[in-house]
Amino acid sequence: MVQTIIDLDENEDRILNIVKAQYNFKNKSQAAQLILKLYGENFLEPELRPEFLAELKEIKKGKHGPTFNSIDELRKHIESM
Repeated sequence: MVQTIIDLDENEDRILNIVKAQYNFKNKSQAAQLILKLYGENFLEPELRPEFLAELKEIKKGKHGPTFNSIDELRKHIESM
């Protein structure tokens, strides 16, 4: 684990304390870890699984199955299975 010393202003420290209290964390490090995890999930681009990328390539090639012009066509296709 890496240790980092950071300088926080009063408002940022208050935010860490609020998160710490809301989640019943033992220390501010746990609160900071949660905030960073949420940031990473919501704002950074996720890495896509290779299987998903391969599936996307197949879809682009047109090998993804039948297309439907209406919901009724799709419904008939599903019901005939």
